[in-house]
Amino acid sequence: MAVMIRLRKISDTSKKKYNFRIAAIEKTRSRDDRVIEELGYYDPAKDPAALKVNKERIEHWVKLGAQLSPTVKSLVKKVK
Repeated sequence: MAVMIRLRKISDTSKKKYNFRIAAIEKTRSRDDRVIEELGYYDPAKDPAALKVNKERIEHWVKLGAQLSPTVKSLVKKVK
C-alpha cells in the first residue's frame, strides 16, 4: 500500500471558501476520498493563514514510507 500525505479539500461551496485537511491517503485514491489518518489542517482564507500540523505523526508516516506532496512539503517547512 503506497501512502501519500496530501491535502484534502473541504469547503463551503455556496461561498467558495476552501479549507484543507492534511491527510494520509492511499496513492491510488482521489483527492477527497476516504483517508487513513488526518494529520492537520490548512485554512488559507484567514489572515494570516491558519496552519496546524501534527509533526510527530507525519514523521511516523514518512518512516513507514509515505511520501509528502510538494504542497504539503512546503507547508511542513513553514512549521519547522
